[in-house]
Amino acid sequence: MKTAVIYARYSSDSQSEQSIEGQLRVCEEYAQRNNILILNTYIDRAMTGTNDNRPDFQRMIKDSSRKEWNYVLVYKLDRFSRNKYETAIHKKTLRDNGVKLLSAMENIPDTPEGIILESLLEGMNQYYSAELAQKVSRGMRETRRKGLYQGGGVLYGYKIEGRKIVIDENAAEVVRYLYTEYAKGEYVRNIIATLTERGIYYKGKPFVRNSVYNILRNEKYSGVYKHGEEVVDNMYPRIIDGELFEQVRKKVNANKYGKSSVKADFLLRGKLYCGYCGQPMHGESGTTRNGTRIYYYKCNGRKKRINDCKKEMVRKEVIEDIVINATVEKLCSPENIDRIVKELLQIQAQRIKENSILSVLIKQQRQTETALNNLVSAVERGIISNSTNKRLHELERQQEQLERQILIERSKQAVQLKESDIREFYGQALKSEPKMLISSFIRKIKLFDDKIEVYFNSPIRTSPDGETSDDDNPSGFLFYSETIDMVTFKWARTQAYTIKALLELFI
Repeated sequence: MKTAVIYARYSSDSQSEQSIEGQLRVCEEYAQRNNILILNTYIDRAMTGTNDNRPDFQRMIKDSSRKEWNYVLVYKLDRFSRNKYETAIHKKTLRDNGVKLLSAMENIPDTPEGIILESLLEGMNQYYSAELAQKVSRGMRETRRKGLYQGGGVLYGYKIEGRKIVIDENAAEVVRYLYTEYAKGEYVRNIIATLTERGIYYKGKPFVRNSVYNILRNEKYSGVYKHGEEVVDNMYPRIIDGELFEQVRKKVNANKYGKSSVKADFLLRGKLYCGYCGQPMHGESGTTRNGTRIYYYKCNGRKKRINDCKKEMVRKEVIEDIVINATVEKLCSPENIDRIVKELLQIQAQRIKENSILSVLIKQQRQTETALNNLVSAVERGIISNSTNKRLHELERQQEQLERQILIERSKQAVQLKESDIREFYGQALKSEPKMLISSFIRKIKLFDDKIEVYFNSPIRTSPDGETSDDDNPSGFLFYSETIDMVTFKWARTQAYTIKALLELFI
């Protein structure tokens, strides 16, 4: 029997344990229908899905390495994550551990079309999350324009009266002293020593360098609050005049030491390997003679002298472009596109016909209606108590909520994607989402000096004549499902790319 764990989550304190209970019930019913044994549950309460900073979520990902269960079962994909990039990363971790993610309410087939469909759902989840964030942001913007306190920590030198930020004169005098002394050229350590001798502390503790510099850099003390490109001048009363603030700011910037490192997003991290020694190729950075920063991949075997590999370093942007372009070229072949679009339309039609979500809701509605009728019958027989009265109101509220959800699901059936919509999204997704493309479709890349081998995700091996094969490196390209297998795609220097492009690979 297949085994699974359930992951459940709700987002805010305004929701309740009933949300978790509903998710668990639907997941357990799904497991029973599909002969899956539930071994454990992981639950995060009042946790956002826009990032993966959730205790039980992280524990579940870590526990998957023990390979004790086959599936992670969620109510819907948005319970797992609303961030499609983090979803791709954590799904890969689960997949590497032999674990697959299942959605109880979303019928996602185990086909190539399922990959695209799942990407659509994840994109929609992130869209709704972004839309909610936009509404919250709009409300916060109106609050800022009115000059009202937005919540959170209160800046040293200020206090809150009602919903307005006002000056705390005692602390404000300390802020003025910091700015004045620093502008005169006094060292920060001497300023701190003087304040400590006078018994003046910062939030109950002696001042430290970071707390002083944070005050000296904060533009709010000059009466200006910036949120992105928005400038608000009616929220923080001015403690330091603008001229003194600019003088101190320039001095702080001139005296600061160290430069922040520039981080690059290495798309092939964890997938690119040296074709000669098999060691991974890690992302590195360097500076040219004219001061330009460059990024490249370097063989770990050569870097750490694990072996005598002579593989040259490879420029990051060039190798990533070659891999992405080659993958898009294969996935955009007419036969692949036609087949994917056709099957996606069939899946859409089948989902509308079956609508598992609607079926579950209707079933829950019938169960609630039966329980409600039984309770009404009991009341009519004179069985009345505080418990029956409370339960009656709960069932009525539940019935109203189910009716709304059923109406919503039925309204969704009226909106159908046309063939042209699917084709447009497919093309845009492949070209505009390189991180999703590499994470979803590429298993491994072997880099040589004269060729690249790209191992794509595929469940079967096929020879050029279409028959199955047990070879590890069959020729041709296959596009099937998420099941991990290796299919090699090779090209010569002069076949798809110019000699010039390949020469630019090497530093």
